[in-house]
Amino acid sequence: MSTTTAVAPLTIQDAEALVGAARSAAEEAGVAVAVSVVDAGGHLLAFRRDDRAVLIAGETSTRKAFTALQLDAPTADLVDAVQPGGLFHTLPTALDRPLLFIAGGIPLHRDGRLIGAIGVGGGAPEQDHGFAAAAAASLV
Repeated sequence: MSTTTAVAPLTIQDAEALVGAARSAAEEAGVAVAVSVVDAGGHLLAFRRDDRAVLIAGETSTRKAFTALQLDAPTADLVDAVQPGGLFHTLPTALDRPLLFIAGGIPLHRDGRLIGAIGVGGGAPEQDHGFAAAAAASLV
C-alpha cells in the first residue's frame, strides 16, 4: 500500500492564471514583459509577450522558468553560484538546453511538491523576480 498522496499537476488554467497575475503586476509597474510557465517536465504550458516587450524577453523568460524548475530554486538565488569559483560555475555550458542565471524564474510547488515554474523577462532582474514571485504567490 502506497503512502504517497497525489498532488494535482499544474494545469493550463493554472498556467494562464499565472501569466495573467505576472502581467498584471508588470502592468502596474509600467513594465512590458514576457511570461513563460513550464510544467514539471519542463514543457511550455503558457507564454505571453507584451507587444512592447523586447524580443529577447520571450527567450529569457522561458530559460528562467526552465532553470528554476531544474534546480528547484529561484534564479535570483543562483546568480552568485555561477560566478567564477561558484558551485555551479560550469553548469550553464554543461547542458544541451541553456540555463539562465538571471533573476526572474521561480519554481512552483503544490503541497510541497515541485509542479512547474514561471519565468518573467523584460524588466530589470529584480523587477522580473518580483513579478514572478507575485504570480507564484497567487497559485492555489
